[in-house]
Amino acid sequence: MSRPIQDYALIGNMQTAALVSRDGSIDWLCLPAFDSGACFAALLGTPQNGHWKIAPAVEVLRATRAYRPGTLVLEMEFETHAGCVKLVDCMLVGDQHPRVVRIVQGLQGRVDMRMELILRFDYGSIVPWVQTAHARLRATAGPDSVCISTPVPMRGIDFTTIAEFTVAAGESVPFELVYFPSHRSAPPKLDAVQACDETTSWWRRWSSRFSYDGPWRAEIERSLITLKALTFAETGGLVAAPTSSLPERAGGVRNWDYRYCWLRDAAFTLYALLRAGYHDEAKAWRQWLLRAAAGRPQELSILCGVRGERRLPELELPWLGGYTDSRPVRTGNAACEQFQLDVYGEVIDTLHLAQESGLEAQADTWGLQRVFLDFLESAWRNADNGIWEVRGPRRHFTYSKVMAWVAFDRAIKAIEGSSLQGPVEHWRHVRDAIRDEVFRYGYHERRGAFVQSFDADLLDASVLIMPRVGFLPARDPRMRSTAEAIARDLCVDGFVLRYQTAPHVDGLPPGEGVFLPCSFWLCDYYALTGEHDRAQHLFERLLAVRNDVGLLSEEYDPASRRLLGNFPQAMSHVALINSAMNLSTGEHPPTARRD
Repeated sequence: MSRPIQDYALIGNMQTAALVSRDGSIDWLCLPAFDSGACFAALLGTPQNGHWKIAPAVEVLRATRAYRPGTLVLEMEFETHAGCVKLVDCMLVGDQHPRVVRIVQGLQGRVDMRMELILRFDYGSIVPWVQTAHARLRATAGPDSVCISTPVPMRGIDFTTIAEFTVAAGESVPFELVYFPSHRSAPPKLDAVQACDETTSWWRRWSSRFSYDGPWRAEIERSLITLKALTFAETGGLVAAPTSSLPERAGGVRNWDYRYCWLRDAAFTLYALLRAGYHDEAKAWRQWLLRAAAGRPQELSILCGVRGERRLPELELPWLGGYTDSRPVRTGNAACEQFQLDVYGEVIDTLHLAQESGLEAQADTWGLQRVFLDFLESAWRNADNGIWEVRGPRRHFTYSKVMAWVAFDRAIKAIEGSSLQGPVEHWRHVRDAIRDEVFRYGYHERRGAFVQSFDADLLDASVLIMPRVGFLPARDPRMRSTAEAIARDLCVDGFVLRYQTAPHVDGLPPGEGVFLPCSFWLCDYYALTGEHDRAQHLFERLLAVRNDVGLLSEEYDPASRRLLGNFPQAMSHVALINSAMNLSTGEHPPTARRD
C-alpha cells in the first residue's frame, strides 16, 4: 500500500529534489537533475524499486518532524522505549555534485538503528554494479554513479546495502550519498555536519530577504522556500513539481510527468516573486522564459525541460506498478506537442508585468512580442487544446480567447506608457473583436455563466481568471453569476474542480480530485468583490489542506482527506502566496498588471 502523499517532505538544492517519508525513507530522487532517471523510485512501486531508509530498529512510540526555521533542512525525531534520536536530512546547496546528507543524532538513551539502501537506476529497472573502495560504496550503471559514505560498517544482502548501529545521547552518525558521472572519479567526502550547517545558513540568508510582516508570514515563507527549491539554479527554470505520475485519482490514468517548466505559469510565478521582494529570482525566471519562447511563434512549446529542451517524448514504464496501482507510469509529456493559444497571452503578460514592476528591460523583448502578435492576429480564431491540455478534440476554449485578448491589451498598454512603436489602432480593433466573440459565444445565457468552450455548456474554473487579468470587472453581473455557478456546481465540499470532466471533452475517463490552484482563484475572486469574510474562510480551509510541513500537491480528495497529484506542486504554492498577499494587503493582480 502506497504511503499517503501528505506523508512526504521535500528536500532539494536547486539541482534536483527528493521526497522523504515520515518513517525516514527517501522514496523518490532523480539524479543528476529534476527530469533525469530516478535513483529511488519506491514512490511508484515497491521498495525494491529503490529507497533509502534510516530509522530505529525498535518500536517507535512517537515520531515528529519539522523544517529548521527558514530552511529546507528537515529534522525528524523518533522516540522509542530505549531513547530518542533525531534524523537530519538535507541536500547540500552550492555543491558541484548533487549530494544528500543524512545525520543521525542521539538525543537521549541508546537507540539501535538500521539503514537500508536499495539503489536502482533508470526508474527501478537497473541494478547497479556495487564496489567497495576506501570505506565507501560505489554503485555504477551506464553513465551514472553514486557513492555512499558513513563511518559505520555496511554489508550487502540480496542486492541491498544494510548498516546496523547504535547511537547514544550526544553522538552523531553521518551518511552521505553523492552523484557523479561514471567515467569520472568520485568526489571527495565532506564533513557532513559542517556541510549541513552551511546549507542551513544559506537557506536562512535567503529567506531573511523576505521582509513581509503581515498575516500568514510563515505560510508564505514556506511556499517561497518550496518555489526556490523547485528552481533549477543553472537556468532559472521552475519545474511544476519534482515528481512524475502521482495520480489525480487513485487507480486512475491521469498520471503525468510534471518535472518540466510551463510557460503559462510564468505570470503567476513572476508576480508572486516580485511581491515577495525576490527580484533576482524573477529576473532569472524571465530570462528562462525568453530563451524558452524564442523561435518561430507557431512552433512555441508550452512546456520545456529545465534547460529549455522542447522534445519531451512521452513514454510508459510498464515495470513500475504506480502509486496506489495507478497506471501507466509516464516519463516525458506529450502536451509539449499541443497548440495552446493562451500561452502567447501569458508570455506577453509576463513581459509586461516585468516592465511595469521595474525590472530592467531586456533587448529584443519587444521584437519577440511583435512576432507573437503578428501570429495571433489570425491564430486567435483557431481551436486549441486549452489550459488543461485536454487529449480530446481541439475546441474554442473561452480561457484561451481571453488570454489572446490579454496579449493585445498588454501590447497596447506598453505602447501607451512608453516610446515603443506598433500598430496600436489595429491592435485595438483585434482586441475588441476578441472581446466581442467571448461575450457572444463564451457566455451561456441559460447556464448564466461563462463556460468552458464555445460549443458546450460545461463549467470551467479557468474563467475565474477573467477579472484578475482585467477582461471585465469582478462585480460584472455575468462574472458574479459565473462565480456562483462554479461555487454551486463545480465545487466539492467547498473546493473547486477544474472543469466537468467527460470523455468527449478530454479523451480520458472522468474523475479527479479538487484542484487547489482553482480553489485559490475562487478565494481571489471573493477578495476582488469585497467579500473578505468569504475569501478568508476559503483561504483558511485551503491552508488546512497542507501537510504537517506546509506542502501542497496539485489536487485533494475531500472524502479521504488525502492530497492527490504531483507533489509538491509549484502552482499551488504560487496561488497560496498570491491569495495571502491579496487578503493581507488589499492589492490585487489587476492593479499591478493593467494600470
